Amino acid sequence: MEKLLHYTWKHRLLPLAGLRTADGREVEVIDPGLPNGDAGPDFFNAKVRIGGTLWVGNVELHDRASDWHAHGHDRDRAYDNVVLHVVGEADAVATDSSGRAVAQVQVAVPEAVARAYAELQAADSLPPCRHAVATLPRLAVSSWLAALQAERLQQKAEAISRRAAMKGGAWEEAYFATLARNFGFGINSDAFEAWAMSVPQGPAAHHRDDLFQVEAIFMGQAGLLQDEAISPRHRGEAAADGYLQRLRAEYAYLARKFGLSPMDCKLWRFLRLRPQNFPHIRIAQMATLYHEGRTRLGLLLECRGIDDVRQLLATHVSPYWETHYTFGKESPLSPKRLSGQSLDLLAINTAIPVLFAYGRHTMDEPLCQRAFELLDSLKPEDNAVIRTWRECGLSARTAGDSQALMQLKHAYCDRRDCLRCRFGYEYLKRVKGQG
Repeated sequence: MEKLLHYTWKHRLLPLAGLRTADGREVEVIDPGLPNGDAGPDFFNAKVRIGGTLWVGNVELHDRASDWHAHGHDRDRAYDNVVLHVVGEADAVATDSSGRAVAQVQVAVPEAVARAYAELQAADSLPPCRHAVATLPRLAVSSWLAALQAERLQQKAEAISRRAAMKGGAWEEAYFATLARNFGFGINSDAFEAWAMSVPQGPAAHHRDDLFQVEAIFMGQAGLLQDEAISPRHRGEAAADGYLQRLRAEYAYLARKFGLSPMDCKLWRFLRLRPQNFPHIRIAQMATLYHEGRTRLGLLLECRGIDDVRQLLATHVSPYWETHYTFGKESPLSPKRLSGQSLDLLAINTAIPVLFAYGRHTMDEPLCQRAFELLDSLKPEDNAVIRTWRECGLSARTAGDSQALMQLKHAYCDRRDCLRCRFGYEYLKRVKGQG
């Protein structure tokens, strides 16, 4: 498998002693080179001694030597500076664009490494290396978690930057869309982001001082004022609901005034949702935040500690929604405030990534650093992923750690991408040492 051959070359897990080229010259690997993630040879600036002569150049790897020709490298001048062709099976002679034979060496992935990698790929339980995680060197664990935390924050920042770009560079709107997405709390995240991107910020801001009008725009754009968005069992009650009828009339007026069109209400999911997470309630909470001006990016940038962020995002609902979860059906009185756990999730998934993304955009390093400090000031998340890692002997101390472990699971373990994982490296290195 070429990917495993590439990995073992990069990390010097191959048996590098006694190597000889196909024509019998001794090969000494001084430096395997720098991995190339773009087009061109696999490794740059390698140093190898072939037959007593030191060569500095590029290295290409293939499962079979014939792949060199199958991939067209013999006609590509970008491969003319390859000083060594490393193959698992020497079934052909590699030549460059001028017809010159390229030095070629056949190597074998150590049997113990190949067997251990196959076991990782075939493991039923996650993480595949779970039996070895608790014995990994502490330094290796802490450095990898730090890298994963930064990687996850970077990915979230890139998504926020894309939203800003879609809105013509309007970071205020990107923040609103990111906040809305995370008000979906997973199940309705995509629908909430689509809704937020459809909310016209100009008209909404013009009517910000009137909570009723904000709710009309928000609920109307979500498609929740339409008959098909209401359960057939409650349409009779909804038809007599004075608040719903007022919202409908107000939205109809504003839609004509500003040329608004609602999103498809079928995008919203209700199955297995607790009523507290119904789109109506989350949008009503967003409406209150917006009405009170607490979705402004400037206010988030002023937050210095996690308590500031919690206070900024704490919200409730208007009086109608204190006794309703959907239109037309009354429920017991409840202010429907966000729980402490929900506020912390919004901080982790919205406030902190937005601070980091905006810090990168404005080249404000202290702002980026504040994002990391806020993560480390929060307790770790408590979910199935974090509990699984805890069972493996790897506990999260802060939200920064839990975010790192979430990244490890989703970006590496789920994809069985053990060759890019430092835990996988430590595991395979240990196996090679035992082989």
